[in-house]
Amino acid sequence: MTREADALPRHLGIVHLWAIAVGLVISGEYFGWSYGWASAGTLGFLVATLAVALMYLSLIFSYTELTTAMPRAGGPFVYVTAAFGRRAGLVAGIASVMEFVFAPPAIALAIGAYLHVQYPFLSPTMAAAGAFCAFMALNIAGVHLAARFELFVTVAAIIELLVFMAVVWPGFSLARFTDGGWAGSGHLSVAAFGGIAQSVPFAIWFFLAIEGVALTAEEARDPHRTLPLAYVASIFTLVALALGVMVLAGGVGDWRALADRNDPLPQAMRIVVGPHSGYVHMLVWLGLFGLVASLHGIIMGYSRQIYALARDGGLPRLLARRHPRLGTPWVATLAGGAIGIVAILCDDFASFGGQSLTASLVTLSVFGALIVYVLTMASLFRLRRRDGSAHLVWKVPGFPYVPAFALLAACGALVLMGVFHPVALGVAVAFVGGVIALPAGGEGSFLQKRTKKL
Repeated sequence: MTREADALPRHLGIVHLWAIAVGLVISGEYFGWSYGWASAGTLGFLVATLAVALMYLSLIFSYTELTTAMPRAGGPFVYVTAAFGRRAGLVAGIASVMEFVFAPPAIALAIGAYLHVQYPFLSPTMAAAGAFCAFMALNIAGVHLAARFELFVTVAAIIELLVFMAVVWPGFSLARFTDGGWAGSGHLSVAAFGGIAQSVPFAIWFFLAIEGVALTAEEARDPHRTLPLAYVASIFTLVALALGVMVLAGGVGDWRALADRNDPLPQAMRIVVGPHSGYVHMLVWLGLFGLVASLHGIIMGYSRQIYALARDGGLPRLLARRHPRLGTPWVATLAGGAIGIVAILCDDFASFGGQSLTASLVTLSVFGALIVYVLTMASLFRLRRRDGSAHLVWKVPGFPYVPAFALLAACGALVLMGVFHPVALGVAVAFVGGVIALPAGGEGSFLQKRTKKL
């Protein structure tokens, strides 16, 4: 069997790709973001969120150019390798693995928290571990089945967020939203800027992993047409949902009571309709769709990234094995899942850097994402300078200003996070360095063959 035979089959159209892109991220609307209120307050966090939304808009327009030019499963590994060589590409690939491997256990823990609201006797940790295993199995069962399921749960999650907004709207008060909104103060001061900077990873959580649809590009039909449409539609969908959920949830009661919870939406709805309302039970159950969509989609993403790295020799070749009948990267799925299950089981007693384990997992995932963003945006400039743009089927609008803004914003966010989360930064560096040190599986001839054709 040749390396060309390792290419994944193309099953995904525009709607499936849009659902994967939104589904990868939509759990960020259900939990995680509210931790940003603890340091920045509602108004400070709104500022951080708007700045991050602009970064992601610029980033996605830039990513689309790279993805359509090189629609391979490795995503950032492919782009950075083409621009700066294999060593830099491997750093980008491992950082992407970190982003996608640490996000699922945080999402699974939120699923456990939501189920615990409905069934107090149910252990959140055991529910999280069970959900993780179930969706690893679904991903292994086949990409077509997985993509159809992702479409269903993503649409259901969007409908549920719209229902949430409609139900809590009558209870919204601008005065409550702005009360102490600048890091606990009623007015903007120099001290509030530190809190805003600390909240950046939780603003990023609103959009984290949207670029992961690039990891399924190898499975997209007509990627030069379908990927741009899916990317643009998904980022505008997510910006609208993020702002609607955050603002309305912050104005229904004392937002401070929601700042350290894994289930802020059910708690916000309880304030408006009461704890025994059917709306609360509906939100818990249907709210699981959003968490499930992201858990399922990100498992799909990390499995493709690990698979692509192993296929090209950046990780042990064993991780590039595909199921002989289903064609899915089952070993890569299980390998990333093992890390996630260990993290989930440590939730009851582990924390570091002064954060809960869930918040720490979010922070680690964001570190991986920012490393990827910096390297991929730098790659876009390098490839444009070296190869020109005449051959491109899709070009980022506003070049060079749009990708330059994305690059500078990602660099700034990475520096800020390093200052405020030094322990997590150390773990991130150790993870990337440790994985790169693993025995490799080959010389990367598959990627080299493909990139020579670009």
